[in-house]
Amino acid sequence: MTDLFGEDLSHQPLAARLRPTSLDEYVGQTHLVSSGKPLCRAVEQRQLHSMILWGPPGTGKTTLALILAQSVDAAFITLSAVLAGVKEIRDAVKEAKERLTHGKRTVLFVDEVHRFNKAQQDAFLPHVEDGTLIFIGATTENPSFELNNALLSRARVYRLRSIERQDLDQLLERALAQPECAGVTIDAEARERLLDHADGDARRLLNLVDIALDMAEGVIDLPLVTELLRDSLRRFDKGGDYFYDQISALHKSMRGSDPDATLYWFARMLDGGCDPLYIARRVVRMASEDIGNADPRALQLALNAWDVQERLGSPEGELAIAQALVYLAVAPKSNAVYKAWNQMRAFVAAHPSDEVPLHLRNAPTKLMKAEGYGAEYQYAHDFPDAYVPGENYFPESLHQAAPTFYQPVARGLEIRIAEKLQDWQQRNAHADWQRYPRKP
Repeated sequence: MTDLFGEDLSHQPLAARLRPTSLDEYVGQTHLVSSGKPLCRAVEQRQLHSMILWGPPGTGKTTLALILAQSVDAAFITLSAVLAGVKEIRDAVKEAKERLTHGKRTVLFVDEVHRFNKAQQDAFLPHVEDGTLIFIGATTENPSFELNNALLSRARVYRLRSIERQDLDQLLERALAQPECAGVTIDAEARERLLDHADGDARRLLNLVDIALDMAEGVIDLPLVTELLRDSLRRFDKGGDYFYDQISALHKSMRGSDPDATLYWFARMLDGGCDPLYIARRVVRMASEDIGNADPRALQLALNAWDVQERLGSPEGELAIAQALVYLAVAPKSNAVYKAWNQMRAFVAAHPSDEVPLHLRNAPTKLMKAEGYGAEYQYAHDFPDAYVPGENYFPESLHQAAPTFYQPVARGLEIRIAEKLQDWQQRNAHADWQRYPRKP
């Protein structure tokens, strides 16, 4: 068996041996390669352009690049951004220029292009712009965050999706039809388990089938597949798009008061190999950001769950985190403190550094007392309800425009807090004296 460039594949893994040689054989990404779609039109018109293929692992980025290069009869140079540097890029450009003198175009395929630094990305930009080469980059990361604007402006971004289950099933059928699989059958339960665990990743599926074929004695059954998958983790890339997408889904499910969806994303992240301590830290953030003073117990419960995970580890700690997440999901929500804190930070950054009023300063020495430090300070505990009507704790320059960013919501404990704040405001308005009377 040979691939689309005539290389012997008999010694290669099943995923390489089944690599399609045309868009007709290509599995998945119908939104890009089916009739009338962008890449299908590019192939039909033989007008290939520079592009970024963005998608999860195992979705066919490299294969698609190979097919596109073949479709326009272009040479194919592949570089790995993990291993290549500016020298390798210059060598590729030199090859492309030589081929161009003979009327042959070159596709430069850069795998994991997001790992290139700015200098490396800039190295091939002029040659993309002048048509020396057609650039195709593959990445699992969001190009908006990882690639230079200059590169993005010269290449169209195509989003590849996880392979649909029916497409994976079709690929599995194709794999089992190979000569080396003659006489091998697969149980329905084993088939479903393999498709489940492939998780939209065609390469993962074919690699699992490859190993199963080595282990099977005529039949691939559920016990064999279960043993095969015993220590295998689902797709999860800490620091990558999948990681941040899932923690975002977890946070938003909690904020949306859906305990079941919250537990689902928590389980998904653990199933993928995420460190429970990372999630525990994020749960503490959620408690302050989205629950706040509507239910202050949420923060303590989140801290307790973090402590249990550190002390006991898994699975006991994971149960405590799950308990905290469910509590947060069903708790009354308030982002009043979160908003007030962000607004106050912006306010302080935009205003001068006013002096601390004399009455709020400590006076541990005679000199400081002589300078008026602490003079006329009203000790709150000497007043009813430990509140001093008319007192002002802002700098004098702010007494006419003191910020009031904290606005409690009408949920949970903040209902009581709002009532208390309103009472204090009324007392201030009717106070016999005020530290900084408003000017008429």
